[in-house]
Amino acid sequence: MSSRRKGLKKESFILSVDVGTTTIRCHVYDKEAKIRGSYSNKVVLLYPEVGHVEMDPDAIWKSFIAVVKGAVQDAGVQMSQIEALGISTQRATFTTWDRETGVPFHNFISWQDQRATDLVKSWNTSCTMKAIHGVMKAVYFLTRQKRCLAASLVVFSTQHVTFRLVWALSHYKQLHLAVEKGSCCFGTIDSWLLFKLTKGQTHATDASNASATGIFDSYQMCWSGFLCSLVSLPLSIFPKVENTCHDFGSTDPSIFGVSIPIKSVIADQQAAMFGECCFDVGDVKITMGTGTFMDINTGNKPHTSVAGLYPLVGWKMGSEVVYLAEGNAADTGTAIKWAQELELFSDVRDTSDMAYSVRDSDGVCFVPSFSGLQAPLNDPKACASLMGLKPSTTKSHLVRAILESVAFRNKQLYETMLRETRIPITKIRVDGGVSSNNFIMQLTADLFSRKVVRPRHQEMSCLGAAFVAGLGAGFWKTREELKQLQSVDEEFVPQGTAKEGAGSPNREYTPILQSWERALRRSMNWYKP
Repeated sequence: MSSRRKGLKKESFILSVDVGTTTIRCHVYDKEAKIRGSYSNKVVLLYPEVGHVEMDPDAIWKSFIAVVKGAVQDAGVQMSQIEALGISTQRATFTTWDRETGVPFHNFISWQDQRATDLVKSWNTSCTMKAIHGVMKAVYFLTRQKRCLAASLVVFSTQHVTFRLVWALSHYKQLHLAVEKGSCCFGTIDSWLLFKLTKGQTHATDASNASATGIFDSYQMCWSGFLCSLVSLPLSIFPKVENTCHDFGSTDPSIFGVSIPIKSVIADQQAAMFGECCFDVGDVKITMGTGTFMDINTGNKPHTSVAGLYPLVGWKMGSEVVYLAEGNAADTGTAIKWAQELELFSDVRDTSDMAYSVRDSDGVCFVPSFSGLQAPLNDPKACASLMGLKPSTTKSHLVRAILESVAFRNKQLYETMLRETRIPITKIRVDGGVSSNNFIMQLTADLFSRKVVRPRHQEMSCLGAAFVAGLGAGFWKTREELKQLQSVDEEFVPQGTAKEGAGSPNREYTPILQSWERALRRSMNWYKP
């Protein structure tokens, strides 16, 4: 019995938790990066007012504890066999809390929340912003410094934390008082979890999460003092920004019975990028979950965008900083879930066959913009719409139009990325729940005229956080070793001969794309302030 126990002790594992928009999931990984145990819970989104999207911090915390315990139990291992914990989280969802008591002043305000739309719009059109743009253009003309060009083009977005935090500071009295007292902590989900897991010992985040807030200067690698003074945000409330692979402390033994070292904290899209082993310049990954996030590795330089691609820190490990440029479409999975709730289909796995069962969408165009339109159109006032309906329109036509719209948004983002970064694309990998849809995958490959690779496991954020934590703990030694652990489910090659590339499907889709782009334009600027 004791030798068996010794044998068990020898095998150790990495624990990884991903706090997404719809699900909190935990996986236990072994040395081969195989999932040995899993557990997940749904995230409950709260909609207290039109345009407000929130989450209960206490519910997130309880759910986090439950999935960790559930996954370890499912794996049939002991907590003492867990070598390290990695945490991946949705980005730019934040709360504030009291440094002494740990009690939040308000719910998490989600990245999808639109309460600051009018604030953002008034700032973007203000004389102050026009002056900043003008001055920075002049400085760029004189110095040719890329960060001055970036500053001359910057526009605020509701997806960034900035103005949702400005809104919170002016609407929550307790929060305002705590700032004056110096007892306020601000944090995205990762910071809140670190604070709770270490019983208040750690108030930190990593560079990948910080860079997605809109308040972090990715060129200087610190919170932006200039921006904070511009919009009156107190620098004192922000967490310390650490490396992505870092010793963040250990979980308090009262939580899981043992103390587990926390070795990585990483934002979900950057984690998916790491999980896909997109370590080289020109590597692209597309995550299709609640939203679509397309990221390209731009190497050791942040990308300066004109069309709304966002420069992010991918990860910071040691002295190495890897940057990404990202474009996103907010309503990918949302659109498919909405169609299911309308009973256009009962099982999401049937949608690909339904789309293939008809020759085309019968002229129907769907615009997937429940949360406005992101890059390259950048219109928060756009509405979701179905156009071109006829008496002959069937459920299959509607489903095909919805799935096509996802691939069309992919094409828009991809072309923006090519045009803006001018970086030769080396590989394209896809993940996320929606990537299991073969119709969307094949149409995406056709429209890109490029091979698109889908891995066997589509929950890449969890794997990425595990990979970073595993490297930090010495569980895995090198990135080359991680590449050997990858497994491919399917490769989608553009249809048509090798010489033609994807010429034929692309040509066939040109008029359909043109109709869809017309529908997009008609959906823009629909909602008035």
